Amino acid sequence: MPIYTYKCVSCGFAQDEMQKMSDAQLSVCPSCGKADYAKQVTAAGFALKGTGWYATDFKDSGSKPAAKAEAAAPACGTGTCPASN
Repeated sequence: MPIYTYKCVSCGFAQDEMQKMSDAQLSVCPSCGKADYAKQVTAAGFALKGTGWYATDFKDSGSKPAAKAEAAAPACGTGTCPASN
């Protein structure tokens, strides 16, 4: 169930209320009893982190990526670098 923040315009009383989305909005302040209890706009209660969700994230591509040619070539500085010959 979502949690909504309410605040009374008259007395300033504020409280979080757990309600179903289908429930009617509260209007009577539980502190002073006046009909000035209003729902406040708040930030979302969750955050998405990471690179995101894409259609390719969980699909099997059917083949493994080919080995890079650089990985098979000898490292420079060992005396066998093609540029140093």
